Amino acid sequence: MALIECHSTFRKIESPKLIMTLLVKNEEAMLEHNLIFHKSMGVDGFIITDNNSTDSTPAIIEKYKRLGWVLETINEPATNYEQKEWVDRMIWIAKRKYKADWIVNADADELWYTPSGNLKDVLTNINANVVNVEMRSVYPDEGKTFYEWDKTIKAVANPEEYDLSTYSIFERQNKKVIHRAAGYIQISMGNHKVSMFPKRSIDGKVIVYHYNIRGKEPFMAKMINGGKQLEQHKGRHGGRHWRYFYNLYKEGKLEAEYARVIGANNFDRLVNDGYINIDNTIPKFFKHHPVQK
Repeated sequence: MALIECHSTFRKIESPKLIMTLLVKNEEAMLEHNLIFHKSMGVDGFIITDNNSTDSTPAIIEKYKRLGWVLETINEPATNYEQKEWVDRMIWIAKRKYKADWIVNADADELWYTPSGNLKDVLTNINANVVNVEMRSVYPDEGKTFYEWDKTIKAVANPEEYDLSTYSIFERQNKKVIHRAAGYIQISMGNHKVSMFPKRSIDGKVIVYHYNIRGKEPFMAKMINGGKQLEQHKGRHGGRHWRYFYNLYKEGKLEAEYARVIGANNFDRLVNDGYINIDNTIPKFFKHHPVQK
């Protein structure tokens, strides 16, 4: 790494260029809302890797490419799951080709929110190159569209008392990171950590609303597809929850496990004990920023 880049990695930037990378597969239900939300939150452009989508995801990407929001699309035909490699590829494109100052590596089921309404407010004039952000799961409501869901989750330290799955929606969520382009070395599986040289991190006032469970049928499809891809993955690290659920699927037990994933059998108790709480942040946003079809 050039000495000048090492020196500039903590440089304060008044108006940083912010690029978001997205790795997607069959995300027609969320992708357009994701792009509109993050554009409103100050993202300057998107780099998207589409991994064999068979729904309208490519058409949505093309729509926003024509608008200039999507800077570049990578059509990834592989059937294995090399998430870290694919995200790393997008980061280097953001850094070298599009001259990003800061990079957010997101999934389509995540909405990165800050109370000020602009993620750049968190990144401007800070003497650090990594910002750690909180993850908050959104509780699925089968009777509503995802952006109308108005309940979020707190982690349950004693899941066995509530008959929760090993990988329930109530498990503790690891923080994610926003990082500078300067000094970047490597992203981790899941985008929860990043290697930088040198490195200085701070906690930022950002909440990632995570729609990791989007209802029973999407959950089943996602776990089955992810499990199949991970069986072909050349490494054995990462994706532990997918491996867990895919094994249950092969045993014919995945559908029964879903109730334990969302705490359906003890919903009222979870509410009364403060683990499910009302949060109207995202419904309010989309009430004022409707997606035009």
